[in-house]
Formats: sequence, structure tokens, C-alpha cells
Amino acid sequence: MKLTRVGLPGQEKPALVDRDGKLRDLSAHVSDIGGAAISPEGLARIAALDPASLPELEAGRFGPCVAGTGKFICIGLNYSDHAAESGMAVPPEPVIFMKATSAICGPDDDVLIPRGSEKTDWEVELGVVIGKTAKYVSEAEALDYVAGYCVVHDVSERAFQLEHAGQWTKGKSSDTFGPIGPWLVTKDEVADPQALDMWLAVNGETMQNGSTKTMVYGVAFLVSYLSRFMSLQPGDIISTGTPPGVGMGQKPPRYLKAGDVVALGIAGLGQQKQTLRNDA
Repeated sequence: MKLTRVGLPGQEKPALVDRDGKLRDLSAHVSDIGGAAISPEGLARIAALDPASLPELEAGRFGPCVAGTGKFICIGLNYSDHAAESGMAVPPEPVIFMKATSAICGPDDDVLIPRGSEKTDWEVELGVVIGKTAKYVSEAEALDYVAGYCVVHDVSERAFQLEHAGQWTKGKSSDTFGPIGPWLVTKDEVADPQALDMWLAVNGETMQNGSTKTMVYGVAFLVSYLSRFMSLQPGDIISTGTPPGVGMGQKPPRYLKAGDVVALGIAGLGQQKQTLRNDA
């Protein structure tokens, strides 16, 4: 299934995308796309519905595809070729950092360049959405805890991230730095999360063209690994790293400016498109 949320910010309705691409209103059956609705039992109840029996929704703004995210966990340097372009070694264990949940926005919402930014950068990433509480889970059973997958744009401010003392989080957490969606694609529709083509273009020029097959640490390993250090809850998102082609890795480096348009997507998971503008 493809599940989404449609409407103005704070007024999104939960919806299902049917086989014809029509949006079907789930409001009578779930309060939102998150929490219990994306548990194995919740997803089974939605799957049992006849889409044709659900009211059709008019196309509109896609909101973040998941509501109520408690943790937005990111993995750094998880593609060996991206680590090389960043001038950093492949880490012996996953690099974990957090992105503020206040950064989450819709997949086509404007991205705001924060005050003082000179190095706002792009990163297309596979997002893993947790469907049930995971704690000390094995790699073999890890995917049982995944509700589905989505496109994540891990927007980054490199000076904030790397040139100021402290951790990476402050370079990752500005408002609008976390577009997610357009859909949560349930895991039954993704045969292999380690075989998904992904791409990103700036003003029509392809900058990233990669595949999840080149991840250093795969989805199952990451879910298991993270569950050793923190419990993962329904609605939590793991953003699993980016392939090469980010602005920081260009020669010379290239960063986003107001008016730029970024488009990105992952095979089977949909596409995003954002216009950059300066924050007030």
C-alpha cells in the first residue's frame, strides 16, 4: 500500500493511494498515518478495506507521510563513495545523529535557507519507518519491525554541521530540513530495500544517481543496531545515508541558494520537489 497525508499544514487527512493513483480518504478508519495505524495489525485493517468504498480526496498538498514521529534518526557516511567524497573514512560502526522532528515537512514544501547559511546542501536518502516497538532485536527479525519506506531529503547546512564545535545535529535540524514522503510505502511492496535506485537533481541537473545496494550498513542491520541503544517506536524514522554527489563533494563545492529547485526520488517510493527560499 501507499499511505499518505493530504491537506494544509496541521489539517492533513490520512489517505490511501489506490491502483489508479486516486487518493482515498481514510479518516473514517484511522485518525492519522502513525502510531497504531502503522502497526502490523493497523496496516492489516487498512489493507482489508475496499479502496473503491472510500471517499475520493481531491489532489492537494502532500503533508509529511507519517504523523507523530518521536525520533528522526540519521546515519552518517553510510555509502563508501560518499565518505570518500567527504574526505572521511568509512566508519567501523554506524555514525548516528539526530535530526529535530521540527525539521519535518511535506515533500513539496519550500525549503528555508536559515539565517547566516552559506553552505546549505542536498542529500537524497531512504527513510525507514518503524511500525512496532523494537528493543534488542536481532538482524534476522529486524524487518518485522518496519512498517515501510519513504523518500527523505536530509537537507544539511555544512558550516553549521562541520565548522562549529559540537555534534552534527545543529547542521541538520533547521525548519524544513526534513521533507518526507510523498508516501509511506508498506514493506510488502518493497521486495528488497537494498536494491532501490535513487536520484537527485538541482535546477534540472542530475547531481546524485545511486542505489541503496552500495550502503555500508543495510536496513536490517541498522534497525537491529539502533535497537541496542534505544527503543524504536512506531512512527520513528531512520534516514539511512546518502550516495555521492552532494554539494560539498563538488569541485569546487556547490551549495543551494534562494530560487533553486531540488527534485529527488527513489524507485517505487515516489518523488519530491522543493523550491529554496531564504528564511525570514
